[in-house]
Amino acid sequence: MENQNLLPATGNVPKVIDASTHAVIDYATAASFFGLGAYLHREHPRAAALAYANGTAVLGLAMLTDYPGGVFRTVSFRTHGWVDVLLAGMTAAGPAMLGFADERVAQIFHGQAALETAVVAATDWASADGDSFDHDHWSGVSPS
Repeated sequence: MENQNLLPATGNVPKVIDASTHAVIDYATAASFFGLGAYLHREHPRAAALAYANGTAVLGLAMLTDYPGGVFRTVSFRTHGWVDVLLAGMTAAGPAMLGFADERVAQIFHGQAALETAVVAATDWASADGDSFDHDHWSGVSPS
């Protein structure tokens, strides 16, 4: 997985998010999931549990990633990208797996999964290791 590139999977999306910015987004995402869990704790325990699980997964991955803001730095930034894809899937599928896909609260998780997917697509996964994405080559490409 380490040597595989996310670029083919993300198409011509401009890579405007570097490792430092991605770290900030990760910690903010974890905090938002924990806040959502606290908000839903009494009203919807299953949705709260999914929010807490997502927050814990995002926070744990951020702390383990070798990028600015990483604490233990045991996971490469490129591997982090592939795990982010899995986490977006968990966020999207969670409401169905926990039996509340038809409820309004599920839309929060589906929206968050879409945002996570956009962040994955717009991240320069080579920015943390000095093997930076060729911005000059892609500068004329516009999303369509």
